[in-house]
This record gives sequence, structure tokens and C-alpha cells, in this order.
Amino acid sequence: MNTIRPRPQIDRVVAVPHGGFSSTRPPNLLDFSSNVNPFGPSPRVWDALRGVAIGQHPDPRATPLRKVLAQAHGLDAREVLVGNGSVELIYHLAVAFLCANDRVLIVAPTFGEYAAAASIMGSEIVMYRARAEQNFEVDLEALFSLARETRPRLIFLCNPNNPTGAYLPRDAVEALLRGCPDSLIVLDEAFVRFTAGAWDSRGLLAHGNLLILRSLTKDYALTGLRVGYAMGTPGVIEALEKVQPPWSVNAFAQAAAIAALRDEDYLQETLVEIAQASAALRAALAQGGWRVVPTSVHFSLIEVGAASAFCATLVRRGMAVRDCSSFGLPAFVRVATRKPEENAQLVSGLVKP
Repeated sequence: MNTIRPRPQIDRVVAVPHGGFSSTRPPNLLDFSSNVNPFGPSPRVWDALRGVAIGQHPDPRATPLRKVLAQAHGLDAREVLVGNGSVELIYHLAVAFLCANDRVLIVAPTFGEYAAAASIMGSEIVMYRARAEQNFEVDLEALFSLARETRPRLIFLCNPNNPTGAYLPRDAVEALLRGCPDSLIVLDEAFVRFTAGAWDSRGLLAHGNLLILRSLTKDYALTGLRVGYAMGTPGVIEALEKVQPPWSVNAFAQAAAIAALRDEDYLQETLVEIAQASAALRAALAQGGWRVVPTSVHFSLIEVGAASAFCATLVRRGMAVRDCSSFGLPAFVRVATRKPEENAQLVSGLVKP
């Protein structure tokens, strides 16, 4: 009898549900569950993909893309690392920085992969949970108190947050950096480009205990290619690079990302349209009697009562939204903005509260 077993910590890891594609869902649904730029990638991306040489290895460390990102952010290439989506970098963080029983503080409800990555290393997960009755705004005093009490090795802070859309100001993040000098604070800014008036976090890298995560899959609509990046001190980036397999980012993803980054005008045009469509959608939902949680981004939490039943009804009407039960919010769904004419279909097809 085979007695080979994985590390006991692996038994604690549970698959994290996500929006977007699902093999159990009917095809051709109008999908409001994925927080991606609905206008798709820059036309330049398609031209770049046609020229990719798939019969040879890509650069093992995505060096050309790394240099483009470093230049765009005013950083040295040693301060940037590209990954197969930012989620890959989250798992590399766990491997590079966590040991069994290290504490990891997560500001929740939020992206489930932070806890999953920490679990594989046997770390102790400490949760600060924002409350629905406070529109999921973070009580900074309570968060700082918990951080000082638990002295975590890593602090995961999604800003703006998924799924709530809450966005912490610069002084709050800087206070956390100063108050927790022995913690590496992971600031996940996957959705920051969708935030009007977003503050620049790069200046906070000087504190030395900050790692910024960005995704090119949401704003640049490169979701199927999986590409994201990290910005941090050379020492933190080097540690991540040591645990990252070579050729982690494929040739298509590297070429597409460079092309997308070189078409900033297209991105800005679509972001303006998304912001307008998002505001109109939220207004229409509120006018229809729904509780729409205030948000800083193009997706919103909506209180619907029983999320799973609500989603099932909507699927029968040819549409999908994100059931937030997996975030610990069984009364809420998350709705991401699509194009105005598609948003109108959602509003007309919703089950009345």
C-alpha cells in the first residue's frame, strides 16, 4: 500500500474560487463576475503576438519586459520581477519568506490566494475583517493594534480591495510600514489603475519593508496570458527570483505586455469609458432599490440576500455575477462593469430586491 504523503500543511490548503471562467457554468454567459477591462487589450497586442517565435525559449527572466516596467516606474531592473500573473508571485512570497508557524496578517474580506499561499507553508493566518455595516471601511486603529499584537512576518493588503472596493490612503499605509518595521507589507495594487485619484505608492519603497504587486491582466485585459509584476527592494526581489522557475512567463505574455505598455493612450481612453459606465451602472442599481456598497473601482458589492440563489437565477437569464460566499459574504454578489449596453441588460434582468 502506498504510504507516501505530502507535507501535513498541504491538507490545510483549499482551492480558492474565482470569477470568470468555470467549467461548470453554461457557455456564452454575459460575464459580470470578472473584474477585467471590458474593452479588451490594445490592438497593438495582436500585432505583437503574430511575431512571437514559439519554436524557441523565451527570456527565462522576462528581462526585456522587466526593463520596460522598470523604466516606466523610474526603478532599477533589480527592483522589478515579472511573474505568471501576480498570483504566482504571491506563492513565491510564501516560499521565500514564510516558515511554519510564522504569522501572516490578512486584511479581509479579500483575495483568497493570500491565505492559500500562507497555508502551504504552515503559517498561522491572522484575519482582520472589515464589517458590512461599516461599508467595509478599515478601522485603522484596530488594524494597527492587531498588527502590533501579532507581529506578523507578512501583511497582505489589497488596495483597492477585492471584493469590497475599499481604498486606503497613503498615510494609512505609511503608518503601517513605520509601525511594523519587522513585517514585509505586501501591497496588492492589481486594480489601482481603475481608481480615480490613486496615490503613488512607489515612494514608500524607501521604507524597505514594502513589496508592491501589480497585475497587467485586469487593466490591460491580458487575463488569458497571465502576467503581473512586483516592485520592491533588490534584496526582496532577489529572494523571489531565487524561488521562481525559469521561463515562468511565456513568450506570448512577454510580447503582449510590452506592446500594451507602449500604448498608454488606449488604456487611458478605456479607463475613462469604464469609469463613466461604472458610475451609471451603480446609479441604476441604486435607483432599482439595491444596496450598492461604495467603491473606488469599477466593481461593486451588491447586497442581494441569498447570493447563491441569486446567482443561479441570473445564470438562467444568461448572465453571471460573482457569488461572494467564498469571501465570507453569503448575502453579497460582486458586479464588475462591462460596456454600457451590456450593463443595461444586467439592470433589466436582475431579480427585484
